[in-house]
Amino acid sequence: MDARANNVPKQRAPTPTVDSMFASGAQGRGTANGSQRAASTSASVRKVPSATGFGDDLSDLFGAPASSDVFQEVEGESEERRRARLERHQRTRERAAKALAEKNERDMQVQREQAERDRIGDTLDFEIKRWSAGKEGNLRALLSTLQYILWPECGWQAVSLTDLITGAAVKKQYRKATLCIHPDKVQQKGATLQQKYIAEKVFDILKEAWNKFNSEEFF
Repeated sequence: MDARANNVPKQRAPTPTVDSMFASGAQGRGTANGSQRAASTSASVRKVPSATGFGDDLSDLFGAPASSDVFQEVEGESEERRRARLERHQRTRERAAKALAEKNERDMQVQREQAERDRIGDTLDFEIKRWSAGKEGNLRALLSTLQYILWPECGWQAVSLTDLITGAAVKKQYRKATLCIHPDKVQQKGATLQQKYIAEKVFDILKEAWNKFNSEEFF
């Protein structure tokens, strides 16, 4: 019995096939790659600052509360830093309130002036048209009668047609007139709304006549 038992051939381990070899290698590589990816992901993770911390950074940069107009308390903040933030917050609110009030005042002023311009426009347009009637495009005639439409304080000194014979004389008096009634100059002198309205209209009429004068003078 013992001899026969010893003569029984032993079972050999199965010879690995090509498929099993590839499967085993792929599994090993998958495990290794998975470990590498996990390690890489873990190494690449960075701590993201909280929204509150980010808001505080913006507040420090721009001197204004990040999320609302209400002063935000920060837990664990030192009294010195809190006081500095509070002062900055108050200054920002004061500047914003002042800027808003100034803007509202400017808007109201523009609306009042526009309403007044509409009211006086018909009367002043009639006066301006009566002055320029028959002299459209005639720069010499317009300059020689300019004193009849402008107000005395504008600085214009009347000239006659005999002072406007040469082209150089016309150019000189035109330059003087534009300095007196240029809208920016009139605004700087503190002119009334009626005076500014007249200056704008007369300035445009003289400019149109000047363009015509130039085209006739040089061609």
